[in-house]
Amino acid sequence: MEYHNPVLLKETVDGLDIKPDGVYVDVTFGGGGHSKEILRRLGPEGRLFAFDQDEDALANALDDDRFTLINENFRFIKRFLRFHNVKSVDGILADLGVSSHQFDVAERGFSTRFDAELDMRMSQKNDLSAYTVVNGYDEANLRRVFYDYGELKNAPAIARVILEAREHGDIRNTEQLKIVLGRFLPAHKSNKILAQMYQAIRIEVNQEMDVLKEFLEQSLEILKPGGRLSVISYHSLEDRLVKRYIKNGMFEGEPERDFFGNFSVPFKTIGKLIVPDEEEIRVNNRARSAKLRIAEKI
Repeated sequence: MEYHNPVLLKETVDGLDIKPDGVYVDVTFGGGGHSKEILRRLGPEGRLFAFDQDEDALANALDDDRFTLINENFRFIKRFLRFHNVKSVDGILADLGVSSHQFDVAERGFSTRFDAELDMRMSQKNDLSAYTVVNGYDEANLRRVFYDYGELKNAPAIARVILEAREHGDIRNTEQLKIVLGRFLPAHKSNKILAQMYQAIRIEVNQEMDVLKEFLEQSLEILKPGGRLSVISYHSLEDRLVKRYIKNGMFEGEPERDFFGNFSVPFKTIGKLIVPDEEEIRVNNRARSAKLRIAEKI
């Protein structure tokens, strides 16, 4: 079993327009597939920093003097690059979402395929887990999680059913959760709806939307003019944030106009939206929902 099969490998690294002596960051190291390709294109003076909060990924660290792996959440990209005396970089790559390894290790609780304890933490150092969300959140917060992050219109009913089930004892594992939510899982689309429910809990546990916003804002700060940002997202919530920030440099509202009435924006979009071709999806089914956006700092 491969730790993680990198998605859109060539396209994502091509988007960085690698300079042989440049400084680059892979904020989602995982199995190191994208990082290996970046290093292959770097010269002896180039440098690559990688982030991964999952301790399992440390076993994949690359033996290369140009490479540094940082075992931290990429929401702290600016802080930890400065620790390494790096204030600006030539390119940043992010392959968002859950790695193949995290899905395939049953006890992590990410996959709908396995029975496991309610966990879903990308970093075992985090206090908040799926167990805490399912058993500790009040009705309003459960409703918010399933509506905002699972885009489930029946989120109020889902929240009430979970609260009713908790009256008979804690919901301790994924199998118990599936039974509790069974009435919302019609046979013809149970996998799709269950995946949306899992996604909602996982995003809450790992604060994924907040992390993404913080990362994008810091990326703008540390990229050099002409530096590239290459981001793969896997669901509409992520992609909307990335698309909007690249377009406007903000998540809400509209950018200010200059004296001539033109919008002042920090990025220019490079090329069109890129998605995997049929062959890549055939080889790696998890690539099917991937969307790659590339931008250059103005």
